[in-house]
Amino acid sequence: MAVYTQVTEDELSAFLTEYNIGEALSFSGITEGVENSNYRLKTTTGDYILTLYEKRVNVDDLPFFMNLMAHMAHHGVTCPEPVADQNGTVLKTLNDRAAAIVTFLDGTSNNIPSAQRCRSAGVALASMHKAGADFDGDRGNALDHTAWADLLASCGDAGDRLKEGITAMAQSRLQHILADWPADLPRGVCHADLFPDNVLFTGDDVTGIIDFYFACIDSHAYDLSIMLNAWCFESDGSFNITKSRQLVSGYQSVRPLSDEEISAIPTLCRGSAMRFFLTRLYDWINTPKDAQVRPHNPMDYWTRLNFHHQVNTPEAYGIDRS
Repeated sequence: MAVYTQVTEDELSAFLTEYNIGEALSFSGITEGVENSNYRLKTTTGDYILTLYEKRVNVDDLPFFMNLMAHMAHHGVTCPEPVADQNGTVLKTLNDRAAAIVTFLDGTSNNIPSAQRCRSAGVALASMHKAGADFDGDRGNALDHTAWADLLASCGDAGDRLKEGITAMAQSRLQHILADWPADLPRGVCHADLFPDNVLFTGDDVTGIIDFYFACIDSHAYDLSIMLNAWCFESDGSFNITKSRQLVSGYQSVRPLSDEEISAIPTLCRGSAMRFFLTRLYDWINTPKDAQVRPHNPMDYWTRLNFHHQVNTPEAYGIDRS
């Protein structure tokens, strides 16, 4: 989350007259994140988040995201629920930006989660996958494996400024990943960005899943591999197999993985590490130096990719085939 588009007190008051959520008591920008402008809003009826969708978001995708959050909220997954105005409209316009209000969730996040939180998050992801089984929306993953070659090509050889020879190494690794990419794995609704800062906790209990703006239809096991990369590496780049074992066992307590999904985990982890390395590399190259939000370091995901290329079995991730 971040703030790119400013909203004045008068603009907010006029906007809220179209809703039945009372008058504003407090209003402040949320600085974390990189995609949209977000504000914490407290009114006489409760707590909310106001989001203004910036240029990187395709407004044609917004109905999918809104409908998905509403579906999840109505199927027992705690997530922000879109708030409709007096005419039943969820998506609106504010300061020349598409905008929406969603409910606020209590809880905190931690970028270095405990093993028990990893397990709880795995349960939450599997619960989301099951809840999405009857969701009728459809949105392809614009950043799936078919997009990575073009993304790497668009970066040219700029990555070599980070590490000499990294462009050629990335090209070679990507060729191997794509050659091994599994087909026909179970698919459905995926969050596709379930990093630790997108899961809220009280203690070790999940109180909410947020930020659905990369959600899509893709392989469920690929969604899990994104979490293995995001949750199970320590700040020094080392892989924590205890966290991995807990995350996967939590997931399987709700939705058991098939033999094919388990066998594909090493390749899927390489792929999801490559995806985030490439998107972070692209942002590192293309983000202006005076931008309000600095891009993530792509080398964090190159370190993860190095680990995945050294292992070939699901057992390396603490996954029991029995």
